[in-house]
Amino acid sequence: MTLRRRTVLQWGLGTVAAAATRSFAQDKYKPMFPVEKDAQLRLLRWSGFVKTDEEVWNQNTKKFQDATGAAVNVEYIGFEDVRPKAAMAANLNTGPDLVMGWYDDPHIYPRRLVDVTDVAEDLGKRLGGWYDVARAYGFSKTEKHWIGVPIGATCQAFNYRISWMKEAGFDKFPEKTDGFLKLAKALKEKNHPVGFALGHAVGDANNWLHWCLWAHGGKTVEADDKTIAINKQESWNALEYAKELYSVMVPGTGSWLDPNNNRAFLAGEVSVTNNGISIYFAAKKDFPQIAADMDHANYPIGPVGKPTELALFSQAFIFKYSRFPNAAKEYLRFMLSPEQAGPWVEAMNGYVTPALKKYRDLPVWTKDPKTTPYRDVIARMLPNSYAGNPGQHAAAALSDFIVVDMFADATVNGLSAKDAARRAEGRLRRIYS
Repeated sequence: MTLRRRTVLQWGLGTVAAAATRSFAQDKYKPMFPVEKDAQLRLLRWSGFVKTDEEVWNQNTKKFQDATGAAVNVEYIGFEDVRPKAAMAANLNTGPDLVMGWYDDPHIYPRRLVDVTDVAEDLGKRLGGWYDVARAYGFSKTEKHWIGVPIGATCQAFNYRISWMKEAGFDKFPEKTDGFLKLAKALKEKNHPVGFALGHAVGDANNWLHWCLWAHGGKTVEADDKTIAINKQESWNALEYAKELYSVMVPGTGSWLDPNNNRAFLAGEVSVTNNGISIYFAAKKDFPQIAADMDHANYPIGPVGKPTELALFSQAFIFKYSRFPNAAKEYLRFMLSPEQAGPWVEAMNGYVTPALKKYRDLPVWTKDPKTTPYRDVIARMLPNSYAGNPGQHAAAALSDFIVVDMFADATVNGLSAKDAARRAEGRLRRIYS
């Protein structure tokens, strides 16, 4: 699994960047930070839907342990459990040394976290810089330093069946929202309905519904992080669009959580859904006939005329109570450096898209063209706090599924667009007041 130096150069890292990363390839590894003697780290992180994620992460962790002598215990838990466990650790001032969490989690308790500016700047300088959204998530404007080290995102695209799309009269997947709605209606007429989660799915529901809101010009809050902006015409337009789309969906999406659309797509129950690469990964392994007949497309562009995507963004943060902050920082630096991160992403078939720009040159994104759309999602995405900044309020709104519930009210529950937006507005005011 070791990445050879010539492969690093083929990525286009350049002479300077290659020299900066060369120490990781030498027989004697040289940490940037003085790792504490007898360091023992606990990492709490999410468990993904692609087995090779954990397998290679564990292999790289062992490499770190062998190189530094620092022991690392990795605890994998479900997507939904990371945030409450991390919050409990922050409140009790004890628990895991570092956490791989979601979205703007570090901004909920920024003063309880280690300043990781040195790690973030080192990685950024060596690996082409961070995407804008990664800096928005990792850097605290209130603390004026980095409080999280962005890992990347389990990015999403639209998964679709090629033959069914053509059967519905489309040779190419539509690039605009109006064209996609026409395709969805045509697929329904051919008994191949689409399906998108409208339950409390941390990744799938949040991602496609924030996209739908933003694609029509809607937003939860203005840039001042104070003015609630959800109950406006743009949001109503987004909700009306979702109503039309819901009318041609497969039944039951109102209760879908993150695994449901994977199962429905692989069972042939839906023709289009939104998901990470995990459906394709599973199909290639167990359903090769489906893998051959499926492809991916970036989320369509709405009336705003530009990409407005959300991805399940992950970043790592270190608690100040940790007795081994240097070991924790070095671990993150080690795991995100090319010799570790490259094989990790390749083994996952691109399940996680790294937040550092140089990793867009990994072979995984082009050796199979069906994977390429996932490469570009982080460059196209907005933070969940849009148009405001990541922070406690935005994190609470996301955790409470306010946007998801607003769309569910307008579709599953049959409320008018204005009533659904009004209900969401009231909930947001209670959070932001």
